[in-house]
Amino acid sequence: MLARAWEFEPPPGHKNMQQFLKEQFRKTKNLYLIPLGGLGEVGRNMMLLEYEKSILIIDMGFRMPEEDMPGVDYIIPNISYLRKNKKNIVGIVFTHGHYDHIGAIPYLASELGFPKMFGATLTRGIILRRQEDFPRQPKLYVEKVKDGTQIKLFPFKVEFVRLNHNIPDNLGLFIETPVGNIFHTSDFKFDKNPINDPPTNFEKLKQIGKRGILLLLSDSTGAEETGHSFSEKTINENLDDIFKTSKGRIISATFASLLNRIQQIIALSEKYGRKIAVEGYSMKANVEIAKALNYLKIKKGTIIPTKETVKYPDSKITILCTGAQGEGSAVLMRIATGEHKTLRIKKGDSVIFSSSVIPGNERTVQILKDDLLRQGANVFHYKMMDIHAGGHAQQEELKQMIQLMRPKFFLPIHGQYSMLVQHAELAKNQGIPEKNAVVVENGNIVNINQKEIFIEKKTVPSNYIMVDGLGIGDVGEVVLRDRQALATDGMFVIVVVVDRQLGKVRGSPDIISRGFVYLRESKGLLKETRKKVIGIVNSAAGSGGAVNWVYVKEEIKNKIGQFLYVKTQRRPMILPVVIEV
Repeated sequence: MLARAWEFEPPPGHKNMQQFLKEQFRKTKNLYLIPLGGLGEVGRNMMLLEYEKSILIIDMGFRMPEEDMPGVDYIIPNISYLRKNKKNIVGIVFTHGHYDHIGAIPYLASELGFPKMFGATLTRGIILRRQEDFPRQPKLYVEKVKDGTQIKLFPFKVEFVRLNHNIPDNLGLFIETPVGNIFHTSDFKFDKNPINDPPTNFEKLKQIGKRGILLLLSDSTGAEETGHSFSEKTINENLDDIFKTSKGRIISATFASLLNRIQQIIALSEKYGRKIAVEGYSMKANVEIAKALNYLKIKKGTIIPTKETVKYPDSKITILCTGAQGEGSAVLMRIATGEHKTLRIKKGDSVIFSSSVIPGNERTVQILKDDLLRQGANVFHYKMMDIHAGGHAQQEELKQMIQLMRPKFFLPIHGQYSMLVQHAELAKNQGIPEKNAVVVENGNIVNINQKEIFIEKKTVPSNYIMVDGLGIGDVGEVVLRDRQALATDGMFVIVVVVDRQLGKVRGSPDIISRGFVYLRESKGLLKETRKKVIGIVNSAAGSGGAVNWVYVKEEIKNKIGQFLYVKTQRRPMILPVVIEV
């Protein structure tokens, strides 16, 4: 349609054909926003902008599994809508290098035909390094962008805008579309004294706001927190106090992607003459990438192999590791439980949990802290002193962003549903009309033009796609329900040998119990169970004619299941096995 329009002259009063077309599109066409993840949850961020037959993708992240998802590694977005429309994808832009914004790339990029990708230097480095962990996947090409870079992905024009977060190279997005301008904040906070990053350029943000913002998409993760987020300068002062007074080793656990905190730990270790041992696969990888790209400043000789830490006094050693969330396989947990090959907790060690606890991990983290204290370590965490600054704007900063952008429409992104609702309320208090501030969830289709914004009745699939090892999406509701049953009530296997000619059970059925009852202590229950199984099989086989063993197995499963529930008030997974001989 657009190509044909160029064949005509603009009407009187319009010297510029392109401007005329823009005006016509704004009158007649709508833009669609489709979140596939990140709304109503923390993580799995992925947003689509669709105009006519062109789709721009913003981020492609994963999230960690919930407690009731045993065996699941990650949860990624459902891209079934994009599979059907992948020829319409004009490109993918990445805001920053955290895995909740880039982590799903190795699982999804190939299915989308490897569209054009754009990311800042550090973001690009993390994406390419992580791709090496997937040797079956081809190498990626990610075009490098920076603050001020403008790219054209017709009909969209994207300008990248630097904003502070807790990782360098975080970029907001000013997006020109045929219906109006959109500003996507990425994750952000306003920090007057950031570490490893220049402060926010408020003058530039004001200028962007003056260009006319039709829609503001703003990070909501801190929307329920009053006031202003802590400055990294405050955190650095408190960490300095710990380094100044600690006489033993310092073990600092944080997210591997929290490069600003890692830089602080490195700088303080150098200030107090400590050598650093880096532990954890992801931590080592990120330090290596950031160092190679000059995003971490490390003096020669500061980092040493872990096995060499024994050559130095404890007061001259820092361990930089993963595990601040109490993850079972992470380094800090393995050190605490004595499972690490070289490191053990010593009396006098100072352990720093330099991150807030992700909801759902509170109990695990508390158990880990208690264990460390029992072993004689000193434990420091963010509730004791300000040693963790979240990377997300709190209410005062969110209000300020709205004031700077002065949008006509407002859509909160990134966060649990309660966070989105609270952020929308903040926007209304800043003068955004109620009908112009919409709260949406994953899979909703948001229709927007110059006059209105509303949610379509139809939706696109946005359910969880679970990654388990090499399997993507093969762990569905049924498999997950089975795993939950196994984890809750265990498994009960009944093996029955049947004489093919007589149609009768040979001997006594074998029973295998895992996670249900201890066989040696349940002889009475097992005896009754065997008797009932024999009765079910003989009754079916004694009726004459061919035996439907599928039906017999179902009868065993149902009747024995009911029997065991009456006796134990538990429902183990029952697996009947019938062998004809």
